[in-house]
Amino acid sequence: MTSAPGAAPAERTGRSLPPWWAVLLVAIAVAGVAFAIGRFTTFAAAPATPGTDSPEAGFARDMQVHHGQAVEMAMDIYRTTENDDVRVLAYDIATTQSAQKGEFYDWLVKWNLPQRGAPLMSWMQGWTDASGSDHEHGGGSAPASEAELMTQMGMASAADLAQLRAESGTAADCTFLRLMIRHHEGAVPMAEALLDLGSEPRALQVAESIRATQSAEIDLMTSLRAGLACTD
Repeated sequence: MTSAPGAAPAERTGRSLPPWWAVLLVAIAVAGVAFAIGRFTTFAAAPATPGTDSPEAGFARDMQVHHGQAVEMAMDIYRTTENDDVRVLAYDIATTQSAQKGEFYDWLVKWNLPQRGAPLMSWMQGWTDASGSDHEHGGGSAPASEAELMTQMGMASAADLAQLRAESGTAADCTFLRLMIRHHEGAVPMAEALLDLGSEPRALQVAESIRATQSAEIDLMTSLRAGLACTD
């Protein structure tokens, strides 16, 4: 796991990292190796270039939006929190997702595709997840609004972001963790959808990295909220 500038929490307290940090360290290390190796090798072996309506292109566009907000929230709490665990987590989210966001942009450039395309999540329409829930985003009798689609993606609202920036201390930490859990819960199904629908090797590697890392971070953030006795 990438460490924030300065001493790591374990160094400041003299304690060993708790078990849930060890689990997250392993998940991020494995995902990071796959991310680094694949970034420099997979595009050369890619059998075909995805089209503008492909799952890969839709995923790259939507995840740029999704990751952009995650980085924004992570940097907000990183600057204000006094909790070492929250600070390290926020630093990891900001750095990891900034790098991935840049790669998504690069994919579309390499594929000679526009950075903007079909409505949010339309590439997932009709996909059914492991629980049997379908994802008719924008389907039905009337198309979903952009605000409704953002909610389905787990995005924080303007009011959520204002609350995060207005709070301080444990209240801000709890709000950040609550919003980021929901944010991750929106990203994981998107990654799983690409794993089912996509075929471009590097895109599948990144989707698996996101699925594994963000699932582990959901568990970590749930544990952190319990430790902080969050009630929101």
